[in-house]
Amino acid sequence: MRASVKMINISSKNVTRRVAKAHATLKMSPTTLIAIEQGKIPKGDVFTVAKIAAIQAAKDTSRLLPLCHPLPLESVEVDLHVHKELNEVEIKTMAQADWKTGVEMEALTAAAAAALCIYDMCKALDRGISIQRIELLEKSGGKSGEWKR
Repeated sequence: MRASVKMINISSKNVTRRVAKAHATLKMSPTTLIAIEQGKIPKGDVFTVAKIAAIQAAKDTSRLLPLCHPLPLESVEVDLHVHKELNEVEIKTMAQADWKTGVEMEALTAAAAAALCIYDMCKALDRGISIQRIELLEKSGGKSGEWKR
């Protein structure tokens, strides 16, 4: 049996303000977390590069995920927080557009890309870094309205 796939037709949908928030968490060794905070990662400023990676990934979501519609992002925000007591870095992303389809995948892709970037920049120090809980936190707009985790 051959599976069929298709891009959903959004031509009859109304343009509305679409906002989505997502997050990801990375667990790592205390030594790695300290090295990030002190700017001692050989590849450079981890948080700045992770933010750029997240924004770029959000903009390229439709190229990475074949059935996502390209859409005119108006804003992508990326916040990174260190939780020393948990040996974690938390990534929070927000994507926004006035369009016919939601921006959930852009927010999720941004969070995933930031997490992968942090892993890449820190793997020489800590191959045991664990990327955890990439998930949608909330979305608004469109026919389905608001949703919160």
